Amino acid sequence: MLRRLIRWALLLCVAFLAVPLILVPVYAVQSVRPVSTLMLAEHFTFQPYDRQWVPLERIAPVMVHTVVMSEDGQFCRHDGIDWAELSAVVNRALEEGSAGRGASTIPMQTVKNLFLWGGRSYVRKALEVPLALYADALWSKRRMMEIYLNVAEWGPGIYGIEAAARYYFNRPAADLSPRQAALLAVSLPAPLARDPANPSAGVARLADRAQARGRAAGDYVRCLG
Repeated sequence: MLRRLIRWALLLCVAFLAVPLILVPVYAVQSVRPVSTLMLAEHFTFQPYDRQWVPLERIAPVMVHTVVMSEDGQFCRHDGIDWAELSAVVNRALEEGSAGRGASTIPMQTVKNLFLWGGRSYVRKALEVPLALYADALWSKRRMMEIYLNVAEWGPGIYGIEAAARYYFNRPAADLSPRQAALLAVSLPAPLARDPANPSAGVARLADRAQARGRAAGDYVRCLG
């Protein structure tokens, strides 16, 4: 009995590892529209959700630039991991004796959304690193951003920038203003707690900084073409 359980556990581990190895190359194909683990959970528990896939060229450039500058200012320069930031976070976590925060690049967040689970965990963070390197090696930066913006959670049952833009501001993602882009960008770290359409004073201040960063994007976003 124990041997059988061990065998099944090993098979499950192999299957778990095989899924991203297979799907990452598949998701490099432009016509493929990936879904996140949260979206799958909503589907299989019969919960309503909204996701409307939109290609990157139909997302307002200010939205793309603001998200890059808010979430991962080194996006065009790293290989999927911001090693300096990750090292600083790990050292700080070791000193404090608690799970570290920050250092999640857009590739790390993307693979987490596609293949892993939420919450803070050293195990999950350790899995994010090789998956982010793998995805960044196979996908262009434009494709990475396109997938990220189309699978990110923006509220209960709201996935992707098109659904978020229409839900919060009643307009397509292509028509978002700089202020709306900033409010949506700063809601990403806490999509269930921050309402872009009715921001708190703290969220509004964060949006001020995000909007300024979006305006100053310049060469930081050159990889997006």
